[in-house]
Amino acid sequence: MKEFIAAAVQIAVKPNDIDYNLEKTCFWLKTAVKEHNAELVVFPESITTGFAPGMPPEEFYDLLNYIPGPETDQIGALARELKVHVVLPMYEKSTEKNVIMNSSILINDEGEIAGIYRKTHPFPTERLGGGGWTTPGKEAVVVDTKLGKIGMIICYDGDFPELSRVLAIRGAEIITRPSALLRSFEIWDMTNKARAYDNHVYVVAVNSVGADAENNYYFGNSMIINPIAQKLAQARGTEEIISAKLDPNPLKRVTYGANSPMIFDHLEDRNLEVYKDILKEAKSPFEPAKRISYNH
Repeated sequence: MKEFIAAAVQIAVKPNDIDYNLEKTCFWLKTAVKEHNAELVVFPESITTGFAPGMPPEEFYDLLNYIPGPETDQIGALARELKVHVVLPMYEKSTEKNVIMNSSILINDEGEIAGIYRKTHPFPTERLGGGGWTTPGKEAVVVDTKLGKIGMIICYDGDFPELSRVLAIRGAEIITRPSALLRSFEIWDMTNKARAYDNHVYVVAVNSVGADAENNYYFGNSMIINPIAQKLAQARGTEEIISAKLDPNPLKRVTYGANSPMIFDHLEDRNLEVYKDILKEAKSPFEPAKRISYNH
């Protein structure tokens, strides 16, 4: 990867007002480039509508657009004008009736859709099978860009070490994690740092602020973490932009502020023989308050 500035833009939406939210996204994208010299700009999960739709899935489906569509066309034109890469998270209408995907679209600096990731681990109440509105994706995505190799996850995906590990094995140097996270700050902070440190990757984690259509309120605190789990940037609980310069050679020292050399690699040092059971279905020995079964 090259040295570049990544920016996380955490802004509130007007629930389900796609035109308003798209216009606002364009304004903040311009600001991130102008004020931070950002070459990669990442927005929060479901930025064009807000996370929870507050309406039946069939009605929500009719509100949404296909990809490519008006949102990617407009952001693509602006990305080309500004010469910036953009991660645009939004709900995607499938060609299959009433199938909705929670997607993250990577648009490159030429305005092209370079990759589309569909959330593989929707939150239990988000899944169509759990009474929600989305259908899980089935593919891990790493995109080779001028900046470096970018892997994409979304929110609850970050709780699953296996997904980020697959992205790292495929060469990801940066993982983007747009989110609408409603759990504690400690969980948000810990999982972002863990996924970065587990895999020696940068994590650009962008959380929503404000309310969605079901009056869920999001706490922001977006952050950028480097491959030795150092926090390079930290947002507050309001609308704002954070940014950091990503070093293409980040593993020379075992900790920041010291000269002690890094002498290990979490990918190369894996003992593959002990992982043979990793693809077996399982459940926690401790019972949650309620189980929402995942219908594979």
